[in-house]
Amino acid sequence: MSDHELELKSIQYRKHILKYIKMAGAGHTGGSLSCVDILNVLYNRILRVSPETFEDADRDRYLQSKGHSVEALYVVLAERGFFPESDLETLCGYESHYVGHPTRKVRGIEHNTGALGHGLSVSVGVALAGKMDDADYRVFTLLGDGELAEGSNWESAMAASNYKLDNLTAIVDWNTLQITGRTKDVCKTDPLDDKFVAFGWSVADVPGHDLKALGEVLGRAPFEKGKPSLIIARTTKGKGVSFMEDVGKWHHGVPNDDEYAAAIRELESAEAVLKGEKISV
Repeated sequence: MSDHELELKSIQYRKHILKYIKMAGAGHTGGSLSCVDILNVLYNRILRVSPETFEDADRDRYLQSKGHSVEALYVVLAERGFFPESDLETLCGYESHYVGHPTRKVRGIEHNTGALGHGLSVSVGVALAGKMDDADYRVFTLLGDGELAEGSNWESAMAASNYKLDNLTAIVDWNTLQITGRTKDVCKTDPLDDKFVAFGWSVADVPGHDLKALGEVLGRAPFEKGKPSLIIARTTKGKGVSFMEDVGKWHHGVPNDDEYAAAIRELESAEAVLKGEKISV
């Protein structure tokens, strides 16, 4: 899939994220918009997994530790054919499996997540199992920068290095905002790269909305033999909708009718530009 096709997919994904959050009247808008480019590249270019191979023992595994941004994962899985997109019309509804955090009741979800700080621990276990079984699958996990304040992440980081889990890649959605403010003010984790290097990881830094750069860095993991890989993806909360970008209230804000219409117009204008179409003013 070309970079141009990926760019168009990201816009479609953002439109769908907003659509289903608006329908549900609930959801984590800002974080879903910040991480969806990462998921786009993973599922359309990197991961060796599909609806047909999801039960295969040698499939790649993806675990979304920042489970509150599940809307991004849902729309990508739906577009890839893991389940009908119409299922998302039940998002957060009574008896729906499509709840506000990942659950294995949804096809394509590897593990229940949402208790922040647990995703890396589980991913280490899955990667260690792969090593013990001499399997060739890879494990990818997406962390929020805010959840790195949880101590279990650092125990997991030590274990991953100790067991030389070069089949594990962790990606940090570094959008610098969490529900209570800037991550640097709530619990500073800078310099993150130096911390993970000290814990025995190999680290790369990438613009988190540059699809070509994301594809390149994800495609060359593991960065060093015998070491787990960390990618710091520098993103913007609410990316793609100007009035949502880098604004804390959109952590779990739901747009009203006017805001939703404005957001969709903005995304459709960006889509038209990519397609080379004339934009009506």
